Amino acid sequence: MRNLVCIFVMAFVSFLIRVVPLTLIRKKIRSRFIRSVLYYVPYVTLAVMTFPAIVEATASPVAGAVALIAGVVAAWCGAGLFPVSCICCAVVFVLELFLV
Repeated sequence: MRNLVCIFVMAFVSFLIRVVPLTLIRKKIRSRFIRSVLYYVPYVTLAVMTFPAIVEATASPVAGAVALIAGVVAAWCGAGLFPVSCICCAVVFVLELFLV
């Protein structure tokens, strides 16, 4: 019974987070600052969830950090998502082969 109550509370809170802004903000947002903040929210959320996982998912945090740097450099040079992920996986594989 307690689990069911917890599930309903979490669903309600999740629903409120999505519905309250839609009901309170009816006009177009004209503030340039608020619009720029809202534009970057998905990117920041993705970064906050992804970066710690990159470093902690490997056996050695050093391998994860080096793979992150290699991925950023590859993406900066114009590589797509699949090549960047392959480069990161290869870097982690090689570093963990020699570090662990």
